[in-house]
Amino acid sequence: MTIERKNTKKISVGNIYIGGNSDITVQSMTNTVTKDIKSTVNQILSLEHEGCDLIRCAVNDIEDAKAISEIKKRINIPFIADIQFDYKLALASSENGADAIRLNPGNIGANWKIREVLKSCAYKNIPIRVGVNSGSVKKDFLDKYNGVNASSICYSALEEIELLESNNFYNIAVSLKASDVVLTIESYKKFSNICNYPLHLGVTEAGPPSTGIIKSSVGIGALLSQGIGDTIRVSLTSDPLDEIKVGKDILKSLNLRKYGVNLISCPTCARTKINLINLVEQAEEKLDKINKDITVAIMGCAVNGPGEAREADFGIAAGEGNGLIFRKGQIIKKVSEEKLIEELIKEIEK
Repeated sequence: MTIERKNTKKISVGNIYIGGNSDITVQSMTNTVTKDIKSTVNQILSLEHEGCDLIRCAVNDIEDAKAISEIKKRINIPFIADIQFDYKLALASSENGADAIRLNPGNIGANWKIREVLKSCAYKNIPIRVGVNSGSVKKDFLDKYNGVNASSICYSALEEIELLESNNFYNIAVSLKASDVVLTIESYKKFSNICNYPLHLGVTEAGPPSTGIIKSSVGIGALLSQGIGDTIRVSLTSDPLDEIKVGKDILKSLNLRKYGVNLISCPTCARTKINLINLVEQAEEKLDKINKDITVAIMGCAVNGPGEAREADFGIAAGEGNGLIFRKGQIIKKVSEEKLIEELIKEIEK
């Protein structure tokens, strides 16, 4: 089954396209001090290796902004500067090679300051992501729409967008995040029906991996399954590498991107006569290094073996102390438990 995506405007962030028919991208944010160039570059390179498509860094002072040009020489993915209140930092980020800027125009201040930022971004073809979340809705909208809800979030974002459009700036992406999953889904759905700018999806402040992965997977996954969303960030109180791993898995689970081997395995039950958990952990480690668009099944018994997993490209149907290796439902060989993963990998590498 193919998900029919909403048709959004296509923009470019460096050499990456967002929106339209472009691949949905996965991004993260560094937790290093940006002016610490060595630490920031090392973290970005590790995120690139994990599959990060775009990276965002906080620009808190002029030294952070000046560091962008040197950081960009050493990395391979587009750099997004995260600005909070100071328009001068947005200008400096633009001048030093940022590929995109994330800001809330309403926080910049006077209109002339906004115009200066927009002039610089327009000249360098730098898009701006308008970021509105449940904690930054203006009081006017809270009063008008009776608190924080999809309407107050959406129309707060639209006001920010109209501010940019009134200055003839249309190179825009939008995010409307909330820490509440249902509110996040409702906000993006409502906005998607009234505006066609590309959408950056995320559940903000999702928390530690134990709960944040669930919240992000449900929120982002629900929207993507309805064709909504052009780039995603899984926000976790954890190593940024975890954000990329989860983001990739969300896209892979919906067949929106291909990221190597798709591993499926059955839950254990009383029919399982082998250490299936250990077997799957071994397989996961080995298969992570194989960049093939295939499905591999590790099944705990004959019931869930070649029959139920016949669509898998390769698989194991475990017995008691041994298992059957199969390919497309056809049994290849019977192997002892300690050699199952080794022999499975050999068959895949053939």
